[in-house]
Amino acid sequence: MHSIARRALHTCNVPRDLNPVTFRDTAGEHPDRVGLDSNAAEAVWRSVEALYRTGVHPGIQLSLRYRGEQVLHRSIGHARGNGPHDPASLPRIPMTTDTPICFFSASKAVTALLMHMLSEQGLVNLMDPVSYYCPEFARNGKRTITVHQILSHRGGIPAIPRETPIDVLWDRDEIWRLLCAAKPVEVDGAKVAYHAITGGFVLQRVLEKVTGDTIESYLDRYLRRPMGMKWFTYGIAPEHLHELASNYATGPTPRFPVSWVVNRALGGDIRTVEKVTNAPRFQEAVIPAGNLCGTAEEMGRFFQMMLNGGSWDGKRICSELTVRRAIQQFGSLQMDRTMLVPMRFSAGMMLGSNPVGLWGQQSRYAFGHVGLINKLCWADPARDISVSLLNTGFPIVGHHLPALARFVYTVCKQFPVLPENQRRLVAA
Repeated sequence: MHSIARRALHTCNVPRDLNPVTFRDTAGEHPDRVGLDSNAAEAVWRSVEALYRTGVHPGIQLSLRYRGEQVLHRSIGHARGNGPHDPASLPRIPMTTDTPICFFSASKAVTALLMHMLSEQGLVNLMDPVSYYCPEFARNGKRTITVHQILSHRGGIPAIPRETPIDVLWDRDEIWRLLCAAKPVEVDGAKVAYHAITGGFVLQRVLEKVTGDTIESYLDRYLRRPMGMKWFTYGIAPEHLHELASNYATGPTPRFPVSWVVNRALGGDIRTVEKVTNAPRFQEAVIPAGNLCGTAEEMGRFFQMMLNGGSWDGKRICSELTVRRAIQQFGSLQMDRTMLVPMRFSAGMMLGSNPVGLWGQQSRYAFGHVGLINKLCWADPARDISVSLLNTGFPIVGHHLPALARFVYTVCKQFPVLPENQRRLVAA
């Protein structure tokens, strides 16, 4: 890309030869164990390379599992030092498959499963009002809003009040005070309005009230340690900040009405989001809806556990019924009033559709979550795949979108619906 175009589109410098900036975990790829044609895996990787060549993602990680085996585990680009506005003197740190990246809103899928696990343990009834556990939440007409409505983005409090200082995000007591004081836009759960940040704080408060412990400790005890994760924490410890990949606002600067939607959903323009998310205060905070950190392999491992019916490496993480409840569609396809796009949700997951949906063609049974529009993490039981594509840029609308769509299309094409799985899912 010409330097002038690169500056106009806010893209990173992409070398002609991608081999020097590509990292492959050869010991972690096992297509032979499931009889997968290597051409299928390579076709998917070529689509990742095409996405990288758009220049909007300085670093990318991919983990793809098929029939329970990881068949792709690679990264490309840099974790830091090759952003659109990084000076040439800044050292370029290669992206590897072990580099932690912020999942942003893909964190919601993990936080949601924690709530379903609380239900399995008999500590929470998801159909109870939030105020049953936290009476102070009932203020200003929120007495009947249920935990389930919060999980399915029907809780009526999609955004924190305007003009709220950004510092509030890392002040647990102050953010809770604001949410308790907030007046809902509706309370009957009839309308979907994506809760970008607010829902996670509500779920955190309920979890901590019924367990008497922090959400960080609960995650560590019931998910992170049993599944052998190295990272997979809300925020990241101060001593590991230097290992966390940087975030970059890339692509064309959003204009109205897109800029209005971004401000409405995220509480600030995209450059402010870049600045905030690269600040240590955000990176060390606990924001259950938006700052879980880890690798593509770890998020892929999480979704593979769900595909396995709640088990991982011979350990029972949660029951199969808990997984089924977490991915069960709630309500019909509906226009989301925050993002202004049609969405299907379960109590915590973004769902696919037929003939085409968020997770590609014929993805009716797929479930997962997007992180800041570009990070795509999902599982498709009909195809028996779990996919985690992480990246460090967050362009909103731009020239990268065809390449991103092509990646999803290629995954679905190379890993078609398995007839035996289709029959089983229809019967279920």
